[in-house]
Amino acid sequence: MVNYMENTKPKMLLHSCCGPCSTTAIFTLGEEYQITICYYNPNIYPTEEYLKRKIEQLRLIDEVNKEGKLHIDTLDVDYESELFDEKVKGLEKEKEGGARCSVCFALRLEKVANLAKENGFDCFATTLTVSPHKNAILINEIGANIASKVGVKYVPTDLKKKDGYKKSIEYSRKYNLYRQNYCGCKYSIWQTEENK
Repeated sequence: MVNYMENTKPKMLLHSCCGPCSTTAIFTLGEEYQITICYYNPNIYPTEEYLKRKIEQLRLIDEVNKEGKLHIDTLDVDYESELFDEKVKGLEKEKEGGARCSVCFALRLEKVANLAKENGFDCFATTLTVSPHKNAILINEIGANIASKVGVKYVPTDLKKKDGYKKSIEYSRKYNLYRQNYCGCKYSIWQTEENK
């Protein structure tokens, strides 16, 4: 039987950095939007880590869909790690949260915004704001600027609010998700190693 109420939800292309961060976004935004996940993360290093996170993301979506309360689609995209390296050239030594991260956020959000427009989505958003290590105000400013440039609506969020990050940890336990211990890029690994 078709759920006509669900079909009236605006279609959102949701950029996801990983399965754990997407949990809170899926269950929060899924009440209002018909979500399609776009796992676009050319920053993640090495390739094995990128694939591990992608597999976990797809497994989570499969489990959520089996529960039957929401239906989440996916839009597959290429890895494009060389593009990330090109964009952040000269910013390799920046601290976590600095200029390199801003470039990385913009790279990923611009790709998702363009895909949203090309594929007829009503809007786009990102899961990045669930992390306590990410600046939601900055991310939302970048998203809004890209939205006005591309011509597709951006939905600002701060998913860490209302215990969103804590909920992502609880969902990760529920779905037995792999939780990484670094942001994703090679530079964040090196900084983590230096701080030990």
